[in-house]
Amino acid sequence: MRELMVRDAIREALDEEMSRDGRVFQMGEDIGVIGGNFKCTVGLMEKYGDLRVKDTPISEQGFVGMGVGAALTGLRPVVELMFGDFLMICADQLFNQMAKITYMSGGQCNVPMVVRLPFGGGRSSAAQHSQSLHAWAAHIPGVKVVAPSTAGECKGLLKTAIRDDNPVMFFEHKMLYTAKFSDVPGEGEDVCIPFGKARLVAEGGDITVVANSMMTIKAEKAVKELAREGIRAELIDLRTIVPLDTDTIIQSVKKTGRLLIVDEGHISFGIGSEIAARVMPEVFYDLEAPIQRLGTADVPLPFSPALEFPLIPDEKKIAAKIREMV
Repeated sequence: MRELMVRDAIREALDEEMSRDGRVFQMGEDIGVIGGNFKCTVGLMEKYGDLRVKDTPISEQGFVGMGVGAALTGLRPVVELMFGDFLMICADQLFNQMAKITYMSGGQCNVPMVVRLPFGGGRSSAAQHSQSLHAWAAHIPGVKVVAPSTAGECKGLLKTAIRDDNPVMFFEHKMLYTAKFSDVPGEGEDVCIPFGKARLVAEGGDITVVANSMMTIKAEKAVKELAREGIRAELIDLRTIVPLDTDTIIQSVKKTGRLLIVDEGHISFGIGSEIAARVMPEVFYDLEAPIQRLGTADVPLPFSPALEFPLIPDEKKIAAKIREMV
């Protein structure tokens, strides 16, 4: 295994898939000449040319629609939105077109398209550039939703997404791009991570903690801290929201008797609520305490760090909730 920043692992995945399959190409604002707002595509325009790494106008509705059309003709577009918040601008193309065409054509047409979406708070980018909208995407049938947590996970899941014959919305946390992880397979290893199979990060018998993306990293720090206090938490990284690995969660909760779901989306009507509802019928008689959720408070995220940071779950809040439940 190698150590890489998340942004470099993403670039490797894109490079390898473009080299492997000539149908793969990219579109997005500033992804070409400057290598992307978060530097995930540096050098790819020089290597593949501006027909396969295409800088677009500032029109998400336009270039996402182009991606849908390209996918319908047999290409495999990877479309980057500069911020995940901008999915609202092109929601019709994503949710009324991309997600539905296979069904509306009776399976005669596929849309093998990946949409990359930087998301999450912590950068003091204010209310229109800090949201976690993966629950929105998960609400729409026909779309697969991915939220990786490490460099190796980003690379393996992105390669799987590009090869999938269905539309995939790939949420990348902005605070992870420059984080380093030592879980990236060696150069030349073609490792794809399957969708719908969660990752067991830590084993324990006192409580099950389910998280995704940046919340997995924060939860892992909390779990390590609590281990020194004698509290053994089992941490599950979802990897994919759709499809959701409900079985792994159920089996863990049957063992621990407690479940805490940590997600950066707003607490109301979110991922945590859905997971709780799905597992409850299977674990009701195994529970030692009510299922609990942690999420971002139900207010738009402010620009000021002093106001923003207290609204988002962190390792201290996760650890405190676990102590309370155990």
